[in-house]
Amino acid sequence: MLTLRDITVRLGGRTIIDSASATLPQNGKIGLIGRNGAGKSTLVKTIIGELEPDGGSVEMPRRARLGYIAQEAPSGKKTPFDAVVEADTERTALLAEAETCTDPDRLGDVHERLIAIDAYTAPARAARILVGLGFDEEMQGRPLDSYSGGWKMRVALASLLFSEPDVMLLDEPSNHLDLEATLWLENFLKSYPKTLLVISHERDLLNTVVDNILHLQGGKLTLYPGDYDSFERLRAERAAQAAAAQASQDAQRKKLADYVARNSARASTAKQAQSRAKMLAKMQPIAAMIEDPSLSFDFPSPDELRPPLVTLDLAAVGYEAEKPILRRLNLRIDPEDRIALLGRNGNGKTTLARLLARQLDPMEGAINFSPKIRIGYFTQYQVEELPSDSTPLELMTRAMEGKPPVQVRGQLGRFGFSGNRATAETKTLSGGERARLALALVTRDAPHMLILDEPTNHLDVDAREALVQALNDFQGAVILVSHDRHMVELAADRLVLVDGGMAADYEGSMEDYIDFVLGRNQPRADAGGKVSGPAKKSGAVAREELKALRKKVTEAETRMKRLQTQIDALAAALAEPGGAKGDLKGLSIGELGKRHGAAAAEMERAEESWLEVHEELETLMGRGS
Repeated sequence: MLTLRDITVRLGGRTIIDSASATLPQNGKIGLIGRNGAGKSTLVKTIIGELEPDGGSVEMPRRARLGYIAQEAPSGKKTPFDAVVEADTERTALLAEAETCTDPDRLGDVHERLIAIDAYTAPARAARILVGLGFDEEMQGRPLDSYSGGWKMRVALASLLFSEPDVMLLDEPSNHLDLEATLWLENFLKSYPKTLLVISHERDLLNTVVDNILHLQGGKLTLYPGDYDSFERLRAERAAQAAAAQASQDAQRKKLADYVARNSARASTAKQAQSRAKMLAKMQPIAAMIEDPSLSFDFPSPDELRPPLVTLDLAAVGYEAEKPILRRLNLRIDPEDRIALLGRNGNGKTTLARLLARQLDPMEGAINFSPKIRIGYFTQYQVEELPSDSTPLELMTRAMEGKPPVQVRGQLGRFGFSGNRATAETKTLSGGERARLALALVTRDAPHMLILDEPTNHLDVDAREALVQALNDFQGAVILVSHDRHMVELAADRLVLVDGGMAADYEGSMEDYIDFVLGRNQPRADAGGKVSGPAKKSGAVAREELKALRKKVTEAETRMKRLQTQIDALAAALAEPGGAKGDLKGLSIGELGKRHGAAAAEMERAEESWLEVHEELETLMGRGS
């Protein structure tokens, strides 16, 4: 159990967290939420001891292990696989001791502990986590220094998941992930057996994973039971109550003020007027739970162009001559199209976006643009590369050179930069504000097509909802790359799957695609009998497949029974070495431990194989029903 008791944190003379308290349920899954700049990361740094609170304390059981991702990504010649396996420091230390220990009693204790912590199946677990986060077998064996910062952070996340701490802290874990890896992570966290505290602005992750919401607002913490949707409903109810209370108080204030104004000068009522004036002065204003006007996103509407805006005709694109990443691209984009690009990171979504943004030329085939088309292209790099010593007003003035100040101010105002916020240095802006500024800059010319590559990474939940609304109101075409499936579902009406060096329209819904990623996808027929996805196999082929799969299931079950017998015998020999029988008789504790670990690892592989074949069998039987 983790308890935060009257935590106060001040930074730069400003109180970020103010006497905040909360007790997190043991083995609970808690989503820590709050507006950008509310102090969520500050709170996490306080919990892990990176920041010393000005008051209060963080309390947890003495032996509990706290796990979090270090700010610096792992690097060096070590491989992702090695980095993850070595994250379990106890296992690493015990294996090293087992190699050198000469005391039989101590060696027995070491191997008992190795078995208890599932040490011998660790490599298989590490590989599974890495695969889930997008590392295939070849990628797991490459040196860390060959990867970008985003992929290195995936390794850091995998290491944390593998180490399985008693209290795990995650700060925006999906920021460096694609949709497919995010879906895998949600399933992993959903079944995490210990306490989880996760900062996230992903509505779907918060609804799928967490069972409590810890809300940080105004320096205070409030724990709500349930998922994010439950929290939203309760917050809406409280907002309505606060609005009603404020209206009632405003009416009372007006009544008191009128009485004081009318009766202060009259001797007969002066005392009563003074009394009411004191009441008026003591009334604490009720804070209205209103939306922050700085959430504003308002994309300027472009002038009309005749369709199509863009056509791709058997185009190929890449970065090295004779090595295209995508081939045979046939695509048409019309005004008001809302297209989401799907597919794992590395499959070419950003490459296709850059081709559409005119940053890359086709290697083969052709791409044709409407002659007068204007394109706005947003990427995370633009957010990170904003000059820190410039102001939004200065940046927009340079970008809109020659335009009158009223137009410059107007474009900034569309994105919430008015008054002092327009003249604040960029380095003082929050991540969400910088993202809004970058969006303001790329849309200054009222583009006909807006290409957004992961636009939500720095935005909180409320800001994401505002962005969705703005995209739905936008009069131009939208090309969206995002791991936030809530945004994809609300803002896109056409899906394009980028996979296997190709890009083509995906006929199913977002729900179908999620099923496909999680291995649950089934071919579906439309009203006319047309099947979306892979075509159904003929009855004869299906029957042959069914027969072969049933045989594989039987073979896998036989293998599992044999392995379980071996594991039971090895476990008995480890518990009582003198009673070992057959080929186990006379073996050392160390050798028995190694054999037990090998058998357990093989059993895990056999179980995985059985599950895969069984799922294939169920899928095939479902198709025939």
